[in-house]
Amino acid sequence: MRAIVVKNWLKGPNDLEVKDIPVPTPQAGELLVHIDSVGANFFDILLIQGKYQIKPAFPFTPGAEFSGTVVRAPGDGQFKTGDRVFGSNPTGAYAEYIAVPQAQCFAVPSTLSLEQAAGLYITYPTSYAALVLRAQMQAGEWVLVHAAAGGVGIAAVQIARALGARVIAAVGSQEKFDVCRAQGAEHCVNYREPGWPERVLELTGGRGANVVFDPVGLVERSLKCTAWNGRVVVVGFAAGAIERIAANRILLKNVAVTGVHWGAYVRNEPERVPEVWRALFKLAEEKKITPVVYEPV
Repeated sequence: MRAIVVKNWLKGPNDLEVKDIPVPTPQAGELLVHIDSVGANFFDILLIQGKYQIKPAFPFTPGAEFSGTVVRAPGDGQFKTGDRVFGSNPTGAYAEYIAVPQAQCFAVPSTLSLEQAAGLYITYPTSYAALVLRAQMQAGEWVLVHAAAGGVGIAAVQIARALGARVIAAVGSQEKFDVCRAQGAEHCVNYREPGWPERVLELTGGRGANVVFDPVGLVERSLKCTAWNGRVVVVGFAAGAIERIAANRILLKNVAVTGVHWGAYVRNEPERVPEVWRALFKLAEEKKITPVVYEPV
């Protein structure tokens, strides 16, 4: 089969190479899936550069998120040959086939294509856990979503709107405003321009955002436009630097700053995992969330 193979740490995606390698053999409890579509995540870039916390042994095939059709399944398993599935594995998705534990796969919702389902596994539960489990977001609240045109950002915009919140999308360029509005954002701001916190205050009638969703590293500036009793959720550090936050602002506004690590729920709170997936599948079947697939370039 054809697959992307990494033999040493790379500078970036442009250095990736496609090779011919054997089709993997599924072990007990695993599915063999013919891959239709794959998700591309920011951490995939870090992985091939050797900058991610997981460092696979060489050679390896990157890619953690996929969708496709089952071509081989355990006889006593929950899936059968021909089933449409989506799932995740630490590596191996950037290939024509993947062998993956069936516990790491789900059936594709009837409302989604295989292309759409490839973008569901990682970003959507992360964003749902951030907004619902950590921020306790309520209908009618203002939610400020940073990097709102990115993977977890688009998911957060859709989920917040589906659950009745009002969304302000923060992005790094005006060209992304239309993307965010199409996903349900009520207003957009450019966080590269000075004065964006004041604009958020203006849009919220001076009260500020009740919830801040931050996968970038903008907590410090966001505290200027966070409401009394606001909740700030640290999702990631796409800007590259780990922030130092003036704790007095947290105190003065009675703000709660929390983090979300969706991947660690399996180990620490496994009972919450099916709860999140049930909620997401319900929203998908109601067509309230839909992973975005852009036109090929």
